[in-house]
Amino acid sequence: MTGEFIQPSEVVELTGLSIAALAQLRYHGRGPRFYKPTPRTVLYKRSEVLAWLEASAQTKTGVYA
Repeated sequence: MTGEFIQPSEVVELTGLSIAALAQLRYHGRGPRFYKPTPRTVLYKRSEVLAWLEASAQTKTGVYA
């Protein structure tokens, strides 16, 4: 299980988002799935973050899907 769960700081490195942007995505339910084992701890699964990124691929500019 080592390396499977990552902290928001590692998600920031993978995505290029800021910590604040990641928090807003969590608040609005639009970012990658996350886990809260304690009230102050937020974790992500690396594979789910990468899948979320892959799902956001676009083939043209314009209206956001």
